[in-house]
Amino acid sequence: MSLKLENVSLVVEGCDYLSDVNLNLEPGSFNVLLGRTGAGKTSLMRVIAGLDKPTRGRLIMNGADVTGMAVQKRNVSMVYQQFINYSNLTVRENIASPLRLAKISEAEITKRVGETADMLQISQFLDRYPLELSGGQQQRTAMARALVKDASILLFDEPLVNLDYKLREELRVELRELFKARNAIAVYATTEPNEALALGGTTSLLHEGKLIQSGPSAEVYREPVDVDAADLFSEPPINLIAGEVTENEVTFDETAHFPLNQDLRGLTPGGYKFGIRPSHIGLVPHNDDDLELSMKVELAEISGSETFIHAKNNHFEIVMQLSGVHAYKTDSTINVYLPTHKLFVFDLNGKMIQSPSRLVRGQTNG
Repeated sequence: MSLKLENVSLVVEGCDYLSDVNLNLEPGSFNVLLGRTGAGKTSLMRVIAGLDKPTRGRLIMNGADVTGMAVQKRNVSMVYQQFINYSNLTVRENIASPLRLAKISEAEITKRVGETADMLQISQFLDRYPLELSGGQQQRTAMARALVKDASILLFDEPLVNLDYKLREELRVELRELFKARNAIAVYATTEPNEALALGGTTSLLHEGKLIQSGPSAEVYREPVDVDAADLFSEPPINLIAGEVTENEVTFDETAHFPLNQDLRGLTPGGYKFGIRPSHIGLVPHNDDDLELSMKVELAEISGSETFIHAKNNHFEIVMQLSGVHAYKTDSTINVYLPTHKLFVFDLNGKMIQSPSRLVRGQTNG
């Protein structure tokens, strides 16, 4: 089963939920939709499932136009972020429910329910009711109900967002393993860049209803097409600093400047936006080309085993993502070190000109 979306748009009460989305989903592929809340991920999934009909555009499955096909006629399963199970049915009957609707034999139902429950490690809970289960077990039940159908397209709308960190990590690994043995198209929506990287496969970036980039997850992370793509695939968002390139150096302000390194020598003199991921900035130098900046702390935010430091000087602000717990007082002065070989370069319109450690497109070093 292949699926192709051609110029799919969805307009609801004058609001553009999706705008001219073009996407190819191959058989057996794992596809991540990455975007912020309201970017259009759920809308796109509902169109694929047949729950909503696009205002414009077409959906092509195996060469056939299915744009107007009813949801009941599409071999699609969907798992939502909420634990949607039938509270009055046991886990066994929850999983079996789509098979009963399809009028499959009892022997086949028993076989497939057992296999799917084993796969998701919930066999011991088959005779319990959903409210007797933990959150993770309830979500495994919902996933089992989606998987038992042997659907051609599996849609997962932020299915792990309501689970704790440990459960998310556990189920994320299991999901990738589950799909390796299937030839179905899997589509997984998330707001978390780290989750998209961990899941791998293909990542499509959605921003304000538009598909701005799609490709292998690691490639999209390393080679964002523009500022919006770089921002979406960075948590916290990528730091952007306005700078000027001359024949010999880059200047951020009158106190922050550094010589052009090998990767930056091909840049035409002029104004640019420079991007640096928060995790690449440190409190101690690690490289010969680190740029030392004196900055004032605005906020030190401790989250688990990480610290996010918001700092600024008279010209720009940055956010750092540091391993470990670091306590800093507001308005205290710190030195931060920015590795200039890890800078992204964007033109003033936001288009990516160069990614770290890659020569300028269409130009040579000189």
